[in-house]
Amino acid sequence: MSAIKMSGRYHVEHLDKNGTLKGTYEFPNGIVDVGMNHILDTQFHDTTAVSTWYIALVDNDSFSTFANADTMASHTGWIEATTYTQTDRVEWVEGAASGRSITNAVTVDFSINATVTLKGIFVTSDNTKSGTLGTLWSTASFASNVSAVNGDTLKITYTVSG
Repeated sequence: MSAIKMSGRYHVEHLDKNGTLKGTYEFPNGIVDVGMNHILDTQFHDTTAVSTWYIALVDNDSFSTFANADTMASHTGWIEATTYTQTDRVEWVEGAASGRSITNAVTVDFSINATVTLKGIFVTSDNTKSGTLGTLWSTASFASNVSAVNGDTLKITYTVSG
């Protein structure tokens, strides 16, 4: 029998306006306290499960830190980047779990519409850009900041394993 140690990992392809690959980034995420508590409550305390999760971007402006205590209502060390054409945060459409992991078969795509320096990614249950409701599941930093410009696309695959 193995212990449960949940972790997540992002794979991001960064394309320019012509579809040329500008960079590939892979990095792990941290699962915040409210995210882990939600999973535990859902499985063991009869709390309603989140049916849809959304991926969003973290702006490098004003970034200082991610913290385990971060929530959607209170995350003083970072702000959301909203410089993409999609009206809402983008849905993470995961497949069924297999081999102790779950992932999306179709990438979560962000069409960048301004110059921005990105620090990372987060996953939440609320689709509203800059929204402060819902459950924050996880946060993650790129290994180094990512500069994006109007016309770039970020194609994200997110995998959670246990």
